[in-house]
Amino acid sequence: METALLQIKDHKAYAFLESLEDLNIIKLLRKDKTSQQKLSEKYAGKLPAKVANELQDYITKSRNEWDSRSI
Repeated sequence: METALLQIKDHKAYAFLESLEDLNIIKLLRKDKTSQQKLSEKYAGKLPAKVANELQDYITKSRNEWDSRSI
């Protein structure tokens, strides 16, 4: 058995796919379009505050070093 990803271009295709599923030819894994969640919303609050502050300080320091570099 293989899994294939399809892009539906016409709503009529859903009826056709459901008919194929009724005949046990295919199995629909996803019937509804899922909304894309922003990464900022997905990962909000995942880091402890201390770690987040340390990371932010490191990023700021790295940017300052990059801006003040002499080549």
